[in-house]
Amino acid sequence: MISEPNRPAETQAIATVEPTQAQRVAEDKLRTANEDQTAGLEDASVQPEAAGTTMDELDQLHQELEAMRRQAEENLDQALRVRAEMENLRKRTYRDVENAHKYALEKFVRELLPVLDSLELGISVSQDDIDNVEGLREGMALTLQKFRDTLQKFGVAVVDPVAEKFNPERHEAVTMQAVEGTEPGTVAAVMQKGYELNGRLVRPAMVVVAR
Repeated sequence: MISEPNRPAETQAIATVEPTQAQRVAEDKLRTANEDQTAGLEDASVQPEAAGTTMDELDQLHQELEAMRRQAEENLDQALRVRAEMENLRKRTYRDVENAHKYALEKFVRELLPVLDSLELGISVSQDDIDNVEGLREGMALTLQKFRDTLQKFGVAVVDPVAEKFNPERHEAVTMQAVEGTEPGTVAAVMQKGYELNGRLVRPAMVVVAR
């Protein structure tokens, strides 16, 4: 700078030095500002990348959560369907069992109806023709045979153990008698026939046992 002639030398020296310090202060501030600006730009360039990575992770988590939610809904729907099917099966099974108990003898009763019709017809004929005993006997015999055939059709077998060895599991001894020509412990006579259903004893035969 040009020194002013009227100022002392020290004043001129101070005037000469002060602009230099001010310039340095300004340069320092500018340099600091530039560094801050550069750091800000660097942070700005890094933050979008970091933010982008975070958004990608959130999107992925959201997709996984949505997939798990859909799977849970499908599992719940399937479980409800299975539960409904099991409930329907239980009701259907209960209804079938109930019907089986109610109508188990339906076929058997249907087969017995002709026997009942034959008996009713025989009774009506006997009232009109009392003297025809032989005809009545034949009709009763036919009805009896039809009844036996019906029982046999359903697995009912007659237990008629005449001359067989007495078996307490199948026979019921009414009395014991000495019968000539009959081995002791043998069934001498049958007081009431027994019956079995498909091999299972329904009623034992009431018998007289020889002693």
